[in-house]
Amino acid sequence: MKQLLTALLFVITPLLFAQEGVKNFIDQNYIEVTGKAEMEVAPDEIYIKILLNEKDYKGKELAEVEKAMMGKLAEMGLDLSKDLVVKDLLSNFQYYWLQKADILLSKEYQLLVHDGKTAGKVFVELQKLGISNVSVDKVDNSKMTEYRRDVKVASIKAAQEKAKALAMAINQNIGRAIFVQEIDSDYGALQGRVSNVMIRGYFSNELNEDSAPEPDIEFEKLHLEYSIIVRFELK
Repeated sequence: MKQLLTALLFVITPLLFAQEGVKNFIDQNYIEVTGKAEMEVAPDEIYIKILLNEKDYKGKELAEVEKAMMGKLAEMGLDLSKDLVVKDLLSNFQYYWLQKADILLSKEYQLLVHDGKTAGKVFVELQKLGISNVSVDKVDNSKMTEYRRDVKVASIKAAQEKAKALAMAINQNIGRAIFVQEIDSDYGALQGRVSNVMIRGYFSNELNEDSAPEPDIEFEKLHLEYSIIVRFELK
């Protein structure tokens, strides 16, 4: 038992020295600054929600409306196999069994376009077909991951420049970074929702007028913002 206690003391003692060493390292002279960077990027992924409800098209079956919609979108040059997906398919079967009413179907689609002008044209062409339950679901940018990384790098560089300037003001210099912490921020403030959407162009009640210009939907840019706290050695 005595030999075992001696062995435990040998194990605990180095650990205590190691912990004390870490504490002394953290408590050395340092300067702490916060670096901040921002970027605005235009969305190039615009997700349009299209809801087809059979009750809105009296005398027409949902398949007929769906076929007309797909034909028009294909005519516009959109890649339906890639950019059009069915998000939901609903029917009132439960209501039918309870009320003995007709079975009505509804389908929700999500269409991806890459610019505001195309989005505006989709709205107009679908409205010509009597499809009015159309809205912009969300906007994003295909290079968002790359842009986030760039903003983070810019923010830590800003922290370094700030630390250098402050250290020089007291006739000192900074050394290596000994602590880095990213501050959680609401990056991509518009990502996942739509804000300040502006439709430019003339919307006429008679959408088949050739003289009416094509509308152009202008989306507010996505705003990226990051802040990083950095501690540098102070020499």
